[in-house]
Amino acid sequence: MSKPKEARGVIAIGTAGWSVPKAYADAFPAFGSHLERYAHRLNAVEINTAFYRPHRVGTYARWAASVPEQFRFAVKLPRTITHERRLAQAEGLLRQFLAEVAGLGPKLGPLLIQMPPSLRFDPDTSAGFLRAFRDIHAGSIVCEPRHASWFAHNVDALLTELCIARVAADPAPVPCADEPGGWHGLRYERLHGSPKIYYSAYPPSTLDAVANRLTADAAQGRECWCIFDNTAAFAAAGDALATRERLNRHASLIESPTPS
Repeated sequence: MSKPKEARGVIAIGTAGWSVPKAYADAFPAFGSHLERYAHRLNAVEINTAFYRPHRVGTYARWAASVPEQFRFAVKLPRTITHERRLAQAEGLLRQFLAEVAGLGPKLGPLLIQMPPSLRFDPDTSAGFLRAFRDIHAGSIVCEPRHASWFAHNVDALLTELCIARVAADPAPVPCADEPGGWHGLRYERLHGSPKIYYSAYPPSTLDAVANRLTADAAQGRECWCIFDNTAAFAAAGDALATRERLNRHASLIESPTPS
C-alpha cells in the first residue's frame, strides 16, 4: 500500500458544484464559463454530479484544462457503488470510475465515499472495499459515513491504517460525525447548512470558527478541505467566499505581524 502524497499546509475552499448564483455574480469575473469564473475566486470544487451519472475522461480533462494550475477537484463516488451495491462486489465499477477521473490528471483531489445512512460498517464487505480501494488508488480518499457503527475505535484504526480520512460533517447525522477521524494527513469538512440542511447560510461566528480551525490545522502541515454543500438556496457560494476572505486575512496577519 502506498501512502497518498500530502499537500502539506494547503487549504482548499469550495462548494458542491460550481454554479455562480446571481446574488454573488459581481464577486466573480463577468466573462468565461461558470467553472472559469468560479475558479478565479475559489481554489477547489467537489464534483457531485459523478454520484448520479458518469462523465467521460475527455469531460474531466476539459474541466481540468480550464482552471488554474493550483486548482483541485474532489469527486464523489457513484451511487451505484455506495448506495446500490453498498460497497459489495463493486471493484469493477470502482476501476471504471478511477479511469474516468484520471482525466483530471494532477488536478485530482480527494475522492469522496458518502455512505447511505442505513449502511452499517461490516468487517468483511466494508473493510474489504476500503482495502481494495487503497490497493488500486494511491491518491487521497475520504469517507462520509452516516451510521453510528462507523465511529467505533476499530473502524477509526482501519481508516488510519489505510490513510483514509473521515469527513467532519455539519449537521452531524450521528454523534462524533462533526469531528474528523481516520487518517490525520487530511481534514475534510462538508458543511451542509444548519439549521435547515442544504438551505441555511452560516452565521459569521460559524465561518470565523471554520477559518480558525483550518488555519490551525494547516499550520501543523495538514491538508485541509472545506466544501459548502448548502446549495439549495445558493448560500454555499457566499459562505465559501466569506471563508476565503477570512483565510486571506489570517494569511496577511501571519505575513505581516503587528510590531511588538
